[in-house]
Amino acid sequence: MAEKACLTPASGRYDKMYAVIVPSPVSALHDNVLMGLGAEIASGVLPAGGVINLERVGAQYGVSRSVAREAVRVLESMGLVASRRRVGITIQPVDRWNVFDPRVIRWRMESGDRAAQLMSLSELRRGFEPAAAALAARRADPHQCRIMAAAVSDMVMHGRAGDLESYLLADKVFHRTLLEASGNEMFRALNGVVAEVLTGRTHHGMMPRTPNPEAIALHDEVARAIRLRDEEAAERAMRAIIDEAVSDVSSTEEAR
Repeated sequence: MAEKACLTPASGRYDKMYAVIVPSPVSALHDNVLMGLGAEIASGVLPAGGVINLERVGAQYGVSRSVAREAVRVLESMGLVASRRRVGITIQPVDRWNVFDPRVIRWRMESGDRAAQLMSLSELRRGFEPAAAALAARRADPHQCRIMAAAVSDMVMHGRAGDLESYLLADKVFHRTLLEASGNEMFRALNGVVAEVLTGRTHHGMMPRTPNPEAIALHDEVARAIRLRDEEAAERAMRAIIDEAVSDVSSTEEAR
């Protein structure tokens, strides 16, 4: 028996709570140390092979040794540092880093070759988002279809107004919902990666001042294909979204 199409709602708003980012449970001091050290490692200010001294970190950031140690433990979980007896806390080479961690992506985007980082991430997105879109066309429920349709509507409105922050919010909601609608926990876990790509493009001037209408139309095409259970069309349109984003980044870099 054929599955029923996922119907579009009469209402046009998605739940704004859906897009709220839950703040980190760590303290402000801990967060400050973590972000500072992470950015310095990602930028190469603290190079691979270097040793971090907890007392020096405490003095630099005005925190206790225990706060500095907790921040270092988080960096260790990301693969940025390794702690060994008689050696100390050593900064690790890039090939040891958890490059999928959204915080690592953010730090690298802020300090390195942003265009190259975005290109690398776009190649990753090509590998999973089109497949996720096809699965979403098979598995999305009506509520998820409503959220994607409303997100596209907001992208149209904010794109015309040139409100990039509001456009970014709607864009992140769209992609997050699509990954969740795929019903695949591995794809869903990559939402943070996609969110950082979208955020990095916007916050580092790699988005056109007025979003490309073609990109918005492609998002609408994905949402429609998912609603109509057209897996091939959803996959094809999602691949086109990523290709369009890569083209925009390249054009922006050439214009600089």
